[in-house]
Amino acid sequence: MKVAIFGQYYQNATSPIMERLLHFLEINKVDFTIEANFLKMLQDNKVITIDLPTFSSHSDLNKSYDMLLSVGGDGTFLRAATYVRNSGIPILGINAGRLGFLANVQQENIEKILKLVIKKEYKISKRTLLSLNCSPKIDAIKDLNFAMNEITVSRKDTASMITIETYINDEYLTSFWADGLIISTPTGSTGYSLSCGGPILTPDANSLVITPIAPHNLNARPIVIPDKSTLKLKVTGREENYLISLDSRIASASNGSELIIKKTPFKINMVEITEATFLKTLRNKLLFGEDRRN
Repeated sequence: MKVAIFGQYYQNATSPIMERLLHFLEINKVDFTIEANFLKMLQDNKVITIDLPTFSSHSDLNKSYDMLLSVGGDGTFLRAATYVRNSGIPILGINAGRLGFLANVQQENIEKILKLVIKKEYKISKRTLLSLNCSPKIDAIKDLNFAMNEITVSRKDTASMITIETYINDEYLTSFWADGLIISTPTGSTGYSLSCGGPILTPDANSLVITPIAPHNLNARPIVIPDKSTLKLKVTGREENYLISLDSRIASASNGSELIIKKTPFKINMVEITEATFLKTLRNKLLFGEDRRN
C-alpha cells in the first residue's frame, strides 16, 4: 500500500497524531510520502528529525497512490482536494482541528481506522465539486477553478450591499440585493451556507443550494436546485471590485463580470468508515435533533 500525507500544523495536536500515524505506517510497512511544506513544518517543530520522501504538487500524485491522508481540520481536507483533483485518489481525513465534519477520524481511533483501511474495509463517498469560469478571466483562479464546499461572491472594500443578477439555465431567477451569495454543494451545505440559513443536504443528493448572505430583499430565501443546472451570475455594486471565494481561495473580480458556475465532470472520493458516517457525524458534531427535555 502507498499513501500520501498532507496536513497543517496545530500546536499541541499535530505532534501526537503524526507520531502515532508514522509509527503505524512503519510497522505495517506502508510506503508513504509527505507534502514538502508540511514536512518542513514538522521538522521545524522537531516532530520529525529526518528527511523523508516528499511531493509538492498534484502532478506528483499518480495512480500508484492508494490514498491521501489529510491531517488537520476540514479546511485542510479541502486543500488536500486540490492535490487530488481528478486523479480519483481517495482522501481520508484525520482530525486535528475542531468540528471535523470531513476530517472525522479522531486521534484515539487512528490505529483502528487505518487497520480497516489496510483491509479495504471502507466505503467511498463521492463528493460533487463546482467549477467557476469568469468573463473576463481571472488569473488567480485559472489553475484551481473548482470548489468542494462552495463558491461565494461577496462585497469588498465597502459597507454597501451588492446586486447579484442570477440565472438558472439561462432563465432569470432574481437579483439578490445582499452582502453576497453562496452556491453550495451537498458537502458544503453543513458549512457557510448552513450558518446563513441554508438547508442540510446529504452527500449523495444530486442538488446544489443557492443561499443569500444577509439579503435586503427579505422574501429571498435559500433555494435547492438540481446539480445539473448551470448558474450565471452578474454582480454589480458601488465599488469597482468584489470578492470571489472557492472554499478558502480568494480572488477579486471587477464590477460587471459574468460568472458561470456548474458541476465539475469529476468528483472527490472521500473515505467513509462505518464508525463515522455522515449521519453519525451530523448527530455527534452538530447535535442534530438534540433536545434537552429528552
